[in-house]
Amino acid sequence: MKIVLAFDSFKGSLTAQEACRVVSSTFASIRPSWKVISKPMADGGEGTSQTILSAVHGEWCPCRVMGPLPDRQVEAGYIWFPEDRTALIEMATASGITLIPESHLNPMLTTTYGTGELMMKALERQPRRILLAVGGSATVDGGVGAAMALGWRFLDAAGREVELGGNGLEQISQIISPPDCGSLPPIEVLCDVTNPLCGERGAAVVYGPQKGATTDMVRRLDLALSRLAHLMKMRTGRDIAAEPGAGAAGGLAAGAMAFMGARLVHGVEAVMNVCGVEKAMQGADWVITGEGRLDHQSFQGKVVSGIVNAARRNHVKVAVIAGQIALPEREWRDGGVEQAYGLVMPGTFTPEMIKQTAQRLENSVRVLAAAMSG
Repeated sequence: MKIVLAFDSFKGSLTAQEACRVVSSTFASIRPSWKVISKPMADGGEGTSQTILSAVHGEWCPCRVMGPLPDRQVEAGYIWFPEDRTALIEMATASGITLIPESHLNPMLTTTYGTGELMMKALERQPRRILLAVGGSATVDGGVGAAMALGWRFLDAAGREVELGGNGLEQISQIISPPDCGSLPPIEVLCDVTNPLCGERGAAVVYGPQKGATTDMVRRLDLALSRLAHLMKMRTGRDIAAEPGAGAAGGLAAGAMAFMGARLVHGVEAVMNVCGVEKAMQGADWVITGEGRLDHQSFQGKVVSGIVNAARRNHVKVAVIAGQIALPEREWRDGGVEQAYGLVMPGTFTPEMIKQTAQRLENSVRVLAAAMSG
């Protein structure tokens, strides 16, 4: 039996690497003759850089930059891959929601400026390509902060520089590009959502509340993003706001397209390519993946969807072990999953269970191994 492990993180309890280690060691103890290959996964969100760094030789380059709140510096960084001169920047290390206490979340104040500073640091190495992982943001600034760090100027009606964050987003009436704006290398935005920039499925309406936005803030931010979209269209000739995924990371994806010439790519597909997941599947009997919760979103650009698609191409069966299974069996089977196990029943989770995640994962592997043997 050949098995590939391709777990995402169980947020708040196990990293993708830790989940793979637990499952691998369990198989080693109960089925030592089985060949098990670990390929920790991510979808372009938080943890992507460490997942790729664990799978591919690269150099972590620490940088001190502006955090999501302008008055705070954070220790962030990027990964440098010397062989192909590629820089991987995970915006969550500089502008991520986990960097701020929940009581201080406020998208009118938070900014992606630090992410732009990371890009400037990476550009000093003259990369051939930049990968920008955009999940886990604390921001809804349309990527304006990152663009500012790269030399773009955003002025209000009186010709003054606007503030950072959502407050500044409301003030923009003129955009001035830097003299060297066309000199950037190709930039690929690793994205795991399909939301447009604004509107009822946009960055402010869908993701603003979880970043601390009140109902009034959501309304103001959506209007500001709409105005920004109009200015982007005037400058680029493209309706970037309507592009699927433009609303990722509070609109950083849209800003990257408009101000950096970036293109959006499926985050999970990019991570799979870098880590060689599909190559590992060749000749495998099963691939086991998992995340914190298996639900409808799991099949819409998340790790599970990428693994299922690759497994179909390679005629490999898929099993999922998730923190919770929030879909009826018929739906996950229709999605291409042969076996699915939840660590806890939906609606029964308690904070104390986080400490039990590794043990519960091991127990589920034992049950799955029996089913696979049968």
